[in-house]
Amino acid sequence: MAKNIMHYDTVSLDDENSALVIIDQTQLPGKVEMLSLTEQKDIWEAIYLLKVRGAPAIGVAAAIGVYLAAKNIKAKDYPTFYEEFKAAKDYLATSRPTAVNLFWALDRMENVVKANKELPVDEIVKLLHDEAVEIREEDIRVCRAIGEYGLTLIKDGDGILTHCNAGQLATVKYGTALAPIHLGVERGMNFKVFTDETRPLLQGIRLSSFELHSNGVDTTVICDNMASQVMKNGWVQAVFVGCDRVAANGDVCNKIGTSGVAILAKHYGIPFYVCGPTSTIDMSIAHGDDIPIEVRPDHEVTEMWYSKRMAPEGVKVYNPAFDVSDNSLVTAIITEFGIARAPYDKSLKEIFAQKEAASKK
Repeated sequence: MAKNIMHYDTVSLDDENSALVIIDQTQLPGKVEMLSLTEQKDIWEAIYLLKVRGAPAIGVAAAIGVYLAAKNIKAKDYPTFYEEFKAAKDYLATSRPTAVNLFWALDRMENVVKANKELPVDEIVKLLHDEAVEIREEDIRVCRAIGEYGLTLIKDGDGILTHCNAGQLATVKYGTALAPIHLGVERGMNFKVFTDETRPLLQGIRLSSFELHSNGVDTTVICDNMASQVMKNGWVQAVFVGCDRVAANGDVCNKIGTSGVAILAKHYGIPFYVCGPTSTIDMSIAHGDDIPIEVRPDHEVTEMWYSKRMAPEGVKVYNPAFDVSDNSLVTAIITEFGIARAPYDKSLKEIFAQKEAASKK
């Protein structure tokens, strides 16, 4: 079998060369370019510029990045080591404001440092290595579990619409929203997938269609404003999207345009499923209005992907990276510990209770 994008690691650690290795997703689909990043400023930039993107992949990249920072700290006394580690952690945390996995992974790494302050610094660094590797391996297990649960909600031959890219390119393997499709393919199932192009960064047309087509999935690209017609035609039996942060009440923050898809799905009576690991569910946020929304540069709308500027000079641009879908629009939230349904303030707590119970086994 010829090697395709599904055979590459989205995010990995090259410990021998002290490098974070990623696919540069800004080059896709035209070129598959692997980046080997050793400097913290380059790791920060890779996250900010979406060379590595997708909430789970960002979390894994951040964990590996802060481990590499710790590995390069020369201090051997704990107070100085921790001070430098905390500075590196805080620096990486400024790269993107919305995806909660970034902060979740960095906090998890910091907890390793704080819980082992009595150990020699060299031992703490080894534990940070192990934690970063575990976060990566855990992502694979989590995404496969999400795929298994999601697969119970669809059948062979279904039409599925997705927005942005919550596939393998957004995680280590399988993805979240695309995991049921990739697992289905492994089992000989066939789906017809419609991928919104996802303006302005085109994650749907560049990334989702690329990985789905590479994996042999019947894939049709549509512009974002074509979703209503495709749904009206009866071609869509389910919508699967990922998430960058979910509030405790089930409000879902995801790539800009997702809320419009959710509204359309509600209108046409199509189930709207959100796929995300529990690390993406932020129980400290009561509702979606409290989620910070990243606003990105104007040129992504006016100039990126065009040979010349497509808007008049001086015109105003509003470029939020995310929007929030009200929980009333969400049919279910699919996690690695099961499927949550309304009322989400109760069902998400039950999901976390299962997670807590599993951690004690």
